[in-house]
Amino acid sequence: MSSRRVGVASRSFSRHPTLRAELLARYSDARFNESGGVLAGDELKRFLDGCEKAIVGLDRIDADLLSALPSLKVVSKYGVGLDSLDLAAMERHGVALGWTPGVNRRSVAELVVAFAICLLHRVPQAGEEMRRGQWRQVVGRQLTDRTIGVVGCGHVGKEVCRLMRAFACRLLAYDIVDYRDFYANVGVEAVGLDMLLQASDVVTLHVPLDDSTRNIMSRARIAAMKQDAVLINTARGGLIDEAALAEALAEERLAGAAFDVFATEPPDSVELLNSRSFMATPHIGGSTEEAILAMGRSAIAGLDAARRPSECLAAIA
Repeated sequence: MSSRRVGVASRSFSRHPTLRAELLARYSDARFNESGGVLAGDELKRFLDGCEKAIVGLDRIDADLLSALPSLKVVSKYGVGLDSLDLAAMERHGVALGWTPGVNRRSVAELVVAFAICLLHRVPQAGEEMRRGQWRQVVGRQLTDRTIGVVGCGHVGKEVCRLMRAFACRLLAYDIVDYRDFYANVGVEAVGLDMLLQASDVVTLHVPLDDSTRNIMSRARIAAMKQDAVLINTARGGLIDEAALAEALAEERLAGAAFDVFATEPPDSVELLNSRSFMATPHIGGSTEEAILAMGRSAIAGLDAARRPSECLAAIA
């Protein structure tokens, strides 16, 4: 059992009894975020003060924080996104990264399939009409034989492709990385983004959020989609122009959309949330019990298997 102090900033990890017990079995002096909120700034500094290792979720690790915490040597990620970590600053400060990409891919991919089925079958509209006392057989479409456009074919994108094969879907993928072996094995067509948008019945996003992907689904790209297509985002908020999407749905220039993530969380997109062809969930893509345990155990293992951030990224390049 290690005596090096671990600070668990992640609120989700901290409130999970199984993960707490498994961590304490290895690090008896681990401390947990009991506040119920995401720690930031001075509050996060105080919490991690004196810790050699940390498990973080949505908590932001930047150069200012690392300068204030000279004893911190390892940051292990609970979850898969690295948006909240300044990897360059970690490299400069000699802080190692514990991270396993794609550990929640099946959970997120299943939600994508659920969204696609519900949107194509027009479940949001049918449910709203029933709540208003109206009984009408809303006519939808099957997922089977549809064309699925996967924007970003990393771990989750690949899993979506595998699941969609069961529905005999045509699979299109756009990515800046060449995954030709995967495409050949699974039966995926690599295409440009414009072609994908014009041809797909379902467009689903699976890219990280950075300067190159922010609002990748701009007003013009939303307009390029087929009128009867649906758009799904379970990746990161900020990938879609939410105002433009709300207008497209209101004017019925798009059949439907579903978000698990928003540019601002909780969301403030009133027009979007009130659209009868829109579905929303509160960032639950990785919140199945199986995914939570997998992410938590990966974070625990990462405390001892951490590497330089550059080495972690190079291993998946």
